[in-house]
Amino acid sequence: MELPEPVIASLLERWPVGRLGLRAGGGRPVVLPVVFAAAGGRLWSPVDGKPKAGAGGDEPARLRWLRHDPRACLLLDHYAEDWSLLWWLRAEGEAGIHREPDPEASAPFAAAAAALRRKYPQYAQGTPLFQGTPTLVGLAVERTVSWCASAAAARHAAGGAG
Repeated sequence: MELPEPVIASLLERWPVGRLGLRAGGGRPVVLPVVFAAAGGRLWSPVDGKPKAGAGGDEPARLRWLRHDPRACLLLDHYAEDWSLLWWLRAEGEAGIHREPDPEASAPFAAAAAALRRKYPQYAQGTPLFQGTPTLVGLAVERTVSWCASAAAARHAAGGAG
């Protein structure tokens, strides 16, 4: 069974981490854990001050991959020992790279940065929201696909008791 639309909207607003699926060179699939926030009709993920894997290049590999192929998906999921509470949600669309030397100069960029700061207090506690030129990946969701094991799973995803 699918998750109800209000539950999907709630998850995209509040779920703490997702897995960003991209295509690397040669079409090889790659999945990366990311933080994200919803703002202005997109899901935004920053190139923040956390250490990056394979650091040493000018930019994270995910940006090079997105330039080559902007198709992407963000997967949210919940695992439980009680398999009747399992669910997943996949948001699919095109992702763009947004750079803004002055994040407050662009209203959409500023709204995305504010949403990320609200959702993740770590950005006020020592982890910089941006690394280098402020950069965000913005996923324009074209469709969502979901599954849940039961009505209890849907209630659990909605934040209610299972």
